[in-house]
Amino acid sequence: MADLKCSVENCVYNKDCLCSKGDIMVGNKHADRKSDTCCESFREAGESNAFTSAISHPTSNISIDCEATKCIYNTDYKCYAEHVDIKGCGASDCGGTNCATFKTK
Repeated sequence: MADLKCSVENCVYNKDCLCSKGDIMVGNKHADRKSDTCCESFREAGESNAFTSAISHPTSNISIDCEATKCIYNTDYKCYAEHVDIKGCGASDCGGTNCATFKTK
């Protein structure tokens, strides 16, 4: 499990830069750089079909599934970075987010 900091303030799961979802998915199998990745778990605050949390207490240590196979931290679609930053100021969908920790192999 990685130490996650999320700065996507308008995500329904973001609580004080911690994630209350419990786990996330970083997407884009063919990503070559940070800007190619996205947090597929992002749900914009205010979406009528989004749950506000999956766990009762947000945490920094969560499981991260990752499709970005060219990232040095990806092993068998799991992220093994010690610390992960998810960015996306003003995102309105997952395409407006990215994994700032992504590093090409």
